[in-house]
Amino acid sequence: MRYVPVNRRKSYYPMRSAFDKFFDNFLEDDKAEENVRSMAIDLLENENDYEVKANLPGFDKKDINISINKNELVIEANHEDEKEEKKDSYYRCERYSGNFKRTIALTEKCDAKSIKAEYNNGVLSITIPKTEPEPAKKIDIQ
Repeated sequence: MRYVPVNRRKSYYPMRSAFDKFFDNFLEDDKAEENVRSMAIDLLENENDYEVKANLPGFDKKDINISINKNELVIEANHEDEKEEKKDSYYRCERYSGNFKRTIALTEKCDAKSIKAEYNNGVLSITIPKTEPEPAKKIDIQ
């Protein structure tokens, strides 16, 4: 017979472990303070460029911000929506807020000055052209 230790916390408090995991991840993530989630992306490498595809359904173009900061591509999307419905005997008001942010490190092969972005049907497509990295520069000793 093999002895299997029992974790008492899980056996007596089955939901506590899920909450502990959630809060551990919440507190470890420095973006969690801003209530920011990470969006799903696809990264593709083609012969002449890199392509980033981000799923942002329900967002308008004006809600999305793309920037370059210290050789990193930063994609941010902020959206707030409120729906209100009044009928004879009831009133319903729903509020939605979505904040997403994703940072992607760019390599030296990326031409950051020629990046192009398009947004169609909830999918953000960013094309980053490739460039030849600058060769190492030899420094003469004097």
